[in-house]
Amino acid sequence: MQTNLADFIKGTPEGAEAEAILRACVHCGFCTATCPTYQLLGDELDGPRGRIYLIKQVLEGAEPTHKTQLHLDRCLTCRNCESTCPSGVKYGRLVDIGRKVVEQRVARPLGERIKRTTLKEALPRAGLFKAGFKAGLMARPLLSAKLQDKLQPPRPAGQWPTTQHARKMLVLDGCVQPAMAPNINAATARVLDALGVQLVIAPKAGCCGALRYHMNDQDGGLADMRRNIDAWWPYVDQVEAIVMTASGCGVTVKEYGHLLQHDGAYAAKAKRISEMTRDLSEIMPQFEAQLAERMKGRVGKRVAYHPPCTLQHGQQIRGKVEGVLRAVGVDVTLCAESHLCCGSAGTYSVLQPEISMALRDRKLTHLEATGADEIVSANIGCLTHLQSGTDIPVAHWIELIDRAL
Repeated sequence: MQTNLADFIKGTPEGAEAEAILRACVHCGFCTATCPTYQLLGDELDGPRGRIYLIKQVLEGAEPTHKTQLHLDRCLTCRNCESTCPSGVKYGRLVDIGRKVVEQRVARPLGERIKRTTLKEALPRAGLFKAGFKAGLMARPLLSAKLQDKLQPPRPAGQWPTTQHARKMLVLDGCVQPAMAPNINAATARVLDALGVQLVIAPKAGCCGALRYHMNDQDGGLADMRRNIDAWWPYVDQVEAIVMTASGCGVTVKEYGHLLQHDGAYAAKAKRISEMTRDLSEIMPQFEAQLAERMKGRVGKRVAYHPPCTLQHGQQIRGKVEGVLRAVGVDVTLCAESHLCCGSAGTYSVLQPEISMALRDRKLTHLEATGADEIVSANIGCLTHLQSGTDIPVAHWIELIDRAL
């Protein structure tokens, strides 16, 4: 795609990156076939190709409008288009660059500004979110049905193992997961402990940075990333890997090296951290034989697996979760349209509730059609979003293994 950047961005690192991405696009439109918002809305500007044109116009000097902002806001950043694109267009990076420019030039209505500021200031702070979540649970009977669905009481975390092992791995505790699902990391710690690996939490690590970064507070997101690097750095020579139990966090941490490549103080450290980061599904295959021996067919139920977009499209990891579960004797299946987003997408379910709920209901229709007794996934956002619309239990896949052990 021929591109002529405006002076305000020409010659900048972001401009060079955006230009390379734009030039890779050949307008083929394959991306529209797998874009969830295009599937629902049928508008070219609510698909990747249309949004690419909008971003191109803005970066070439056209003045963005509220309409421009709306079409970019409606993007889930699921990156399904990246999996489909034959030209390797890095759409996720382009939309971040475009959104930042539009955010700087288009003033949002007061109500939107308040909502977005509340989300990006409250959610990344684990202590503040935990207090707010507890208060919400106490007031749950007084809230609307939609809010009650979002405020599901967490399952008890259970005991964190205390055994010391020679093999050690770090795990990110995150921001909302400790309050909403403390059982996920605890279950991971117990499973790895049974396999001779000690899971360690760095106390000062917190939000991975994705939440603020993708809400156009990119400076705030980068600050969260630097804080995590500082928290993890003393451990890097003591651990085998940094394990991610939330694929939404994992895709971001794996991109630290790219996002901080122009930061003289953090570029090398960020690259090392990204290289050490592994989704839990990348860690567990080495233990399949041990797990199969220990579990011995203890999971008799039929399980449907929902692969998060951040895992299958963002990290380009497919088949590993199902492979581990099948190897240890679990009857697991994928549903129809397993490549499409469930509609959670971080804060999207709050900011774009109608589209989010439509995608959730479409996903649940397919998941329930499998006849599964339980739904499992690999990301906290997907788990809570799906559970809000079904009576079928929804859990992280590692919890299934933890219960069987």
